Formats: sequence, structure tokens, C-alpha cells
Amino acid sequence: MEITTEIIRELREKTGVSVMQCKKALEEAAGDLAKAEVVLKKNSVISALKKAERTLKAGTIGIYAHDTNIGAMVLLSSESDFVAKNPEFRELARALAMQVAAMNPEKTEDLLEQPFIKDESKTVHDLLNEATQKFGERIEVSQFARVSVH
Repeated sequence: MEITTEIIRELREKTGVSVMQCKKALEEAAGDLAKAEVVLKKNSVISALKKAERTLKAGTIGIYAHDTNIGAMVLLSSESDFVAKNPEFRELARALAMQVAAMNPEKTEDLLEQPFIKDESKTVHDLLNEATQKFGERIEVSQFARVSVH
């Protein structure tokens, strides 16, 4: 199957991964969009492992309040201010705060193992691996807190 700019664009819009990574994944998957997504997911784990030793120097705090009785904050760390200021990165931090508010994990390890509330086909750990691949930097939940009236 010919790999057209349209199919590359479709995969990029679906995953948020760079054009070159999308093209390579499509080439490896012989132009099959579904198989290319699997390739990108596999590559996200490899990408995260390669970046695991990098220093985290920046980040953002995601805040979520559910009505007036539950709130959560998540410190999502990155390597640079460039990524920390990215609107998609900030939205990820907010989504993780929503996860903490909804699921009430006790430790970071518990949080990482939970199915992501917005897409239960992946865990929070999978989500962070995908973000590492997308932003090209190590990303980590450094701290989180949850408070409730009850």
C-alpha cells in the first residue's frame, strides 16, 4: 500500500506523534493504519526507557475540582519549560488530576497502574509513555494530592 501524505496526516492527528515517526510506523506496518498505531505504541515504551535517566527541571501543576467536595493537584514534571508550557501538556496534567480525584490512588505506583478514566484501554503509565514519545522528553508524575470534604 502506498503511504500518502493523507494517511500520515490521519495518523498524526490521531496520535499527536511527529510526522517522521508516523511515516516510519506506516512504513513498518506496510501502510496499515491500525498496525501503525500498534507500532507507535510499542515505540512509545522504547522512547520512555531511553529517556528514563534524563533530569526533570520543569513542569506544571494540574488542578481539578469536582463540585465543591473533591479536589486534586498533580505535579507533572518535564525536562524543559518549552514542554511544560505546551497547552497539551497542561491538559494532560489536568486529566491526571481528574484521575486522582476520581480514583484516589495512595501512591504513584498505584496511579500508574490504574486504567485511565478517559480511555480504559490504556493505563496511566501507557499515557505517560505516549506523552514522552509525543513531546520528546521524559515526563513523570512527581507528586499528587487529593482532598475531600468526606
